[in-house]
Amino acid sequence: MVASVGFIPNPQAVLLLAACRTPKPDRLPGGRETRQAGRVFLVGSGPGNPELLTLRAARVMQQADVVLYDHLVAPEIVEMVRDGAQRIYVGKERSNHALPQEEINHLMVALALQGKCVLRLKGGDPFIFGRGAEEIETLARYGIPFEVVPGVTAATGVAAYAGIPLTHRDYAQACVFVTGHLKDGTMNLDWEALARPNQTVVVYMGLLGLPLLCQQLIKHGSPATTPAAAVQQGTTNKQRVVTGTLETLPLATFKAGIKPPTLIIVGEVVKLREQLAWFEPRADWETAAIESLIDPVRA
Repeated sequence: MVASVGFIPNPQAVLLLAACRTPKPDRLPGGRETRQAGRVFLVGSGPGNPELLTLRAARVMQQADVVLYDHLVAPEIVEMVRDGAQRIYVGKERSNHALPQEEINHLMVALALQGKCVLRLKGGDPFIFGRGAEEIETLARYGIPFEVVPGVTAATGVAAYAGIPLTHRDYAQACVFVTGHLKDGTMNLDWEALARPNQTVVVYMGLLGLPLLCQQLIKHGSPATTPAAAVQQGTTNKQRVVTGTLETLPLATFKAGIKPPTLIIVGEVVKLREQLAWFEPRADWETAAIESLIDPVRA
């Protein structure tokens, strides 16, 4: 599992950062470092199923000297990183961060300035609610070479595995992605825009704020009978789907014991799940997925 050789628990990650900390960008003459830098790969690992990794992501994972990985990266995917690569957990859970974001940014820089090939492994897609832009802004200020490898974002991957099309000519001509957890900890969204008809709203990190989400959508014009779904750990063998309406979904998810990570989908397309659902989780998918991917990539 993740605690195998090379894994560095949180306190050691902090010590590593302290040991190789570099000056702040404004202290670097000309904003550049004269040493030969390594390279940072910002890689999206997708929504959890190893078979949804891109081929580029799988190849880069075999080149890394060190990997900084997030909480939402599946353990089975972390295990696919090159043998011998140093593994550092920098994940974030609500109100529980292994390292502050700024420290993660500077750890990447510090490791790259040592000439290392750094894999920054993130859940989903780095540029969709993944703080990817913040991280490469820091790399750019230091002149660190980097590459962004897109991943299957939760909205598309999880919705597909739940049998819910995000668009449909009869029901939704637009799709909106929003986060249920803003930088300041609030959920102050553009409710009037989100309550418009003929669209699908996908809410990342929206489970804890689900009662407020449904209440505000109804308040701003969405019918209380609008179909809605909560999908827990979508695309994996632990996937669970609860459907209802804006009026009934909060209580239904509570009774079902739904836990994060959970994606919320709101819109008429949700009712198509009854007809289009196709994925049935099975116990051996993780082993089969890894075996089918890792050998061809390493070859």
